[in-house]
Amino acid sequence: MPLVVCSSAPNLLRPFADIDYRRRFCRHCLTTASTSSVKRCTMYSNDGDYPGLKDGEVSTGTTIMAIPTKDGVIMGADCRVSSGIYVVNRTSDKLSQLSEHIFCGRSGSAADLQALTEYVRFYLQQLSVETGREPTVKTAAHIMRRICYDNKERLLAGVIVSGWDSVDGYSVYQIPIGATCLKVPFAISGSGSTYIWGLVDSQFRPDMTVDEGRALVKKSIAHAMARDGSSGGSIRTVLITPTSNDRDYTPGNQLPFGPTGF
Repeated sequence: MPLVVCSSAPNLLRPFADIDYRRRFCRHCLTTASTSSVKRCTMYSNDGDYPGLKDGEVSTGTTIMAIPTKDGVIMGADCRVSSGIYVVNRTSDKLSQLSEHIFCGRSGSAADLQALTEYVRFYLQQLSVETGREPTVKTAAHIMRRICYDNKERLLAGVIVSGWDSVDGYSVYQIPIGATCLKVPFAISGSGSTYIWGLVDSQFRPDMTVDEGRALVKKSIAHAMARDGSSGGSIRTVLITPTSNDRDYTPGNQLPFGPTGF
């Protein structure tokens, strides 16, 4: 079990289990030290683990979003894959195609989500062959929800499913961790979403044009990347229409907000 150094008592190594995970100081300081000592108390693991995480668990994060416009659904995501304090991949593609006009945005464990999208893609292809028609966005979202719910104790997956189908037209579904499935006007997810809800609430309109929608997606994700340490790299977007899927890539030195846009 990793040991933790408490700054208010640096000569003592605490077992990892003695950390108060929510308030992020050791229980020794909580019960015996003064209030000022508790405020100063921080923990550093002697093997590089983050305080508050389970043994073997790593900190991850991302920013994904999807908004419908008059002429298509636009999905966007940052490109950073992180493992604790390490950036594993700075150009990852977090927008996975599930069917001809259905995509999903992935947030959570990269390994879990890669396996999850492969399963859903397989089931949708099988359904398309059996029924002779393209699956709906609702069907894709509920298959995703079912797999996430049945394995919610083993998966770390927050997903946005959006696209176009001949039944419902453009639609967006959000499946947060815990596997609730919600049809929403627009969706934002990931660790960076906390910073941009107000921005998107104030600027989103159902009658936005494609150019306005794509500009809002890029601006919002760029703002999240500037504030969230687990989001970064560059921005990928995709415009989903009944006839095509138009992908776009914005490199890190051309972001609409951030170090080059202040």
